Amino acid sequence: MKSISHLRSLALAGLGGAMLLGLSAPAFADRDPAYAAARSAGQVGEKTDGYLGVVSGGGGDLRGLVDKINIQRRANYTQRAASQNATVEEYAFTQGCLLIARTAPGEKYQSPDGSWQTRGSGAPQRDPRCP
Repeated sequence: MKSISHLRSLALAGLGGAMLLGLSAPAFADRDPAYAAARSAGQVGEKTDGYLGVVSGGGGDLRGLVDKINIQRRANYTQRAASQNATVEEYAFTQGCLLIARTAPGEKYQSPDGSWQTRGSGAPQRDPRCP
């Protein structure tokens, strides 16, 4: 993985690109009521690697929804990573930092140790390499 300053540059570029398009990485998922329901129920959460994870519950339909969203994210990350001279993994990690920071109180996210946490009123636990 590249330096922290490179990750910060990726984060800023990713944020700027998302703002220009009017979309955040999970924006396509936000339009799906099943995703919104699973997120508010704590069945899905943001992972440190920039992808969505199944926390608990749900069946094949939920896993299918998460897989679909992650495929869309990977395509987005692949395109943006290439334009930032970064690997997909580096770009996805940086997006994971941003997406975890954007979680709302009550939503689930993955902490740096890999455990699922529920966002409280304070800042979420994030990887020290996050910008």
